[in-house]
Amino acid sequence: MLAKRIIPCLDVKDGITVKGTNFVNLREAGDAVELGIRYSEEGADELVFLDITASYEERKTFTELVTRIAQNINIPFTIGGGINELKDVDRLLNAGADKVSVNSAALRNPILIDQIAKNFGSQVCVCAIDANFEDGEWICYTSGGRNRTSKDLYSWAKEAEDRGAGEILFTSMKHDGVKTGYANEALNCLFESLNIPVIASGGAGAMEHFRDVFTIGHADAALAASVFHFGEISLKDLRNYLKSENINVR
Repeated sequence: MLAKRIIPCLDVKDGITVKGTNFVNLREAGDAVELGIRYSEEGADELVFLDITASYEERKTFTELVTRIAQNINIPFTIGGGINELKDVDRLLNAGADKVSVNSAALRNPILIDQIAKNFGSQVCVCAIDANFEDGEWICYTSGGRNRTSKDLYSWAKEAEDRGAGEILFTSMKHDGVKTGYANEALNCLFESLNIPVIASGGAGAMEHFRDVFTIGHADAALAASVFHFGEISLKDLRNYLKSENINVR
């Protein structure tokens, strides 16, 4: 079985890492590059940097910051936010990113996933899905959780896989920042219906939540933010705990 990955996520606004609850009420967590260096040194498997207002503000993702990140860390990292066309992907990969995460643009123009996979390979394309549980179904949202769509989580995830996405990054808006655990039932449904890795996001508050997302949700990777940013859980302690629970981590 492939080792489970632990991925700190840095939501970036104006170069500063921020974290909110249910996608709102943001508070600052520190310089994005400095945090990235710290997590790299502490043994994170990968990092995800999301320019959280790029799609909403309709601007390009922070190329200069990506270059600085690439110069300072030695683990794979994914960049997301404001990626609308192939030249955006090319620009970010040339700046040093290993993967790109597409969300709003892919929902508006699904062929973007096909284009990224064809031109750069499926391993570069992470399809991020922000979904909220409403009236018994998971509904996808765009623009950082601001705009409701007609797509549901499971059908859109399957379509993204069929179009060539290499991974699905699923964030439960209901669980985001609440620290009561991940959306394990939904994650398990994704695990059963897809053949590509699923990254879980939204809900980490204790080390037990990471155990549960791997054993109950069957996620391939767990992404978390505030528990790492504010020193509530250390990567070293988490890794040792998961090993004690017989979970294969790197």
